[in-house]
Amino acid sequence: MDKTQALLDRLGIAAVNRGVCAGPDAWLDSGAPPFVSYNPTTAEPIAAVIPATPEAYDAVVGAAEAGFAGWREWPAPRRGLVVRDLGAAVREAIEPLGELITLEMGKIRAEGIGEVQEMVDICDFALGLSRQLYGLTMHSERPGHRMYEQWHPLGPIGVITAFNFPIAVWSWNAAIAAVCGDTVVWKPSELTPLTAVALQHIANRVMADYGLSSVFTLTAGGPDVGRRLAADPRLPLVSFTGSTAVGRSVAQTVAGRLGRSILELGGNNAIVVAADADLDLATRAILFGAVGTAGQRCTSTRRILVQRDVAGELAGRLARAYRQTPLGDPLAEGVLLGPLVTAEAVARMEDAVRQAVADGGEVLTGGRARPDVGPQFVEPTLIRMPAQTDIVRRETFAPILYLLEYDTLDEAIRLHNDVPQGLSSAIFTDSMRTAEAFLAATGSDCGIANVNIGTSGAEIGGAFGGEKETGGGRESGSDAWKAYMRRQTNTINWSKALPLAQGIKFETG
Repeated sequence: MDKTQALLDRLGIAAVNRGVCAGPDAWLDSGAPPFVSYNPTTAEPIAAVIPATPEAYDAVVGAAEAGFAGWREWPAPRRGLVVRDLGAAVREAIEPLGELITLEMGKIRAEGIGEVQEMVDICDFALGLSRQLYGLTMHSERPGHRMYEQWHPLGPIGVITAFNFPIAVWSWNAAIAAVCGDTVVWKPSELTPLTAVALQHIANRVMADYGLSSVFTLTAGGPDVGRRLAADPRLPLVSFTGSTAVGRSVAQTVAGRLGRSILELGGNNAIVVAADADLDLATRAILFGAVGTAGQRCTSTRRILVQRDVAGELAGRLARAYRQTPLGDPLAEGVLLGPLVTAEAVARMEDAVRQAVADGGEVLTGGRARPDVGPQFVEPTLIRMPAQTDIVRRETFAPILYLLEYDTLDEAIRLHNDVPQGLSSAIFTDSMRTAEAFLAATGSDCGIANVNIGTSGAEIGGAFGGEKETGGGRESGSDAWKAYMRRQTNTINWSKALPLAQGIKFETG
C-alpha cells in the first residue's frame, strides 16, 4: 500500500477510493461496498475501489448524455485541442502512470511506460484527425444538384476495457471518439480499476481547464456494470475488448437493441518461419511476441509454423533464449517477465500444458509455475507439437508457444488459418514471392499481417482489429474513426427544376 500511495502522490492524487465519476468534481459515492485491486506480483491488496450501483451508473450515463448535447456543438478542431491537452497531461505523468500499470497489472516497467506512450501518441493522432473528418462529394444524375456526405457525432459511447492494456485500449477509443464529438462512458476491468481512476483524475483536470463536464466519465465495477452498459439504449455504440465468450454476449445484447458494437476479442496468432528466413531476426521477434506481457496480449505469438529444414535450429535458438529470460518483480531493472494477472490464469496455463503433453506435445523448456519467484509466476514455455490439436487452436492467455513443422507454404497457410481467431499474423522470409503469397487474399486470414516483424506491437496509425472470432472490430488509426460517427448523405437542388428519381413524372395539376 505504501508503494501505491507513493505513485498516487507523484500523480497528484491524495487518495483513491472511488470508482464512479460523472465529470470534474462529480465523484459519486454509490454507497456500495468497495472491491479490491491486487498486485499480481505479490497477490497483496493495493486499493479499494467503489463500484457503481444501478443508480450511480444511471447518473454517470445521464451526465454523459447531457454533456454530449453541448460537446457535439464544439468545432472538431477545438475538440482536438482538448484531446491534445489530455495527451500532454498524460505525457507529464508517464513514469508514475506506467509504474502504476505495472503495479496493478504486472507487465514490466518498460511495457507499462510504453503503454502510456501509446495514449500520448493516439492523442497526437486524434489532434490531426480533428481537421480531417472528411466526407465525399459525388456527381448527381440530376442537373443542378449537388450531392455530398458528411459525418456527425454519434452520441455517448460505452467503452469496456480489458486488464492487459488498462490505459491504451481506452485511449484508442476515447481520443478518437472525443474528436468525433462523442462523450465516453468507461467501464474498466475489475482487475485494474486503480489505473482507470488515476487516469480519470487527469482527464478531470483537463476537462476543468476548458469548463467542460462529462466528456470522459467512469463507472467501475464487475460484470453487472458491463451488462447494464451493453443493454443501455442511451449508448448507440459499445466498444468491448476481452474474451470471445463475453464478446459474443455483448454483441448479442447490443444487436438486440439495434446498437453498434466494436469487438476486439481473442487472438491465436502465428508466425510462419520459412527456410530462407533470417533466424536471428525471427528469434528476437518470437521471443518478444510470446513472452512480452507474460503472453497476456491479444496479439501475443502463440504458434510457430516453421519449415521442417530449419525447425531444429529455430527450436534450439528459442529454447536457449527462453532459459535466459529473467523472471521477477516487473518494476525491477533487467526483468523481462512478470506475473500472470491472477491465480486462475496460472491454473489455466498448467491445464493447457498438461493437455498439450497428453496430445503428444514435447515440452522443450519451461512448463512450470514458479512459486519460488512469486505466487503468480510461471516459466515461459515452448512445446513442440505433432499436430494442431484442440488445445493449440484454443487461446491460452499465458506465455505458451506451440511449435509445429510444415513442408510447403500451402500447408503452412492452411495450418495458420485453421483456428477460430483471426487477429494478428506474420511471416519471416527473404523471398518476395513467399511474402506476397502470405499477404494475398488466399494467404493470412487475419486483420493484421506482417512480414519480417512479429505479431505484437501494432502502430496506432493503422486500424487495429481482426476477423472471425476476434470480432471484426477496428480501433485506432486509418478510417476507424467512422465507427464513432453517423454518416449523412445530402443532396442540394440549386436549380429551378425538380427532376424526380428514376425519371418519374408526377404532375400536381
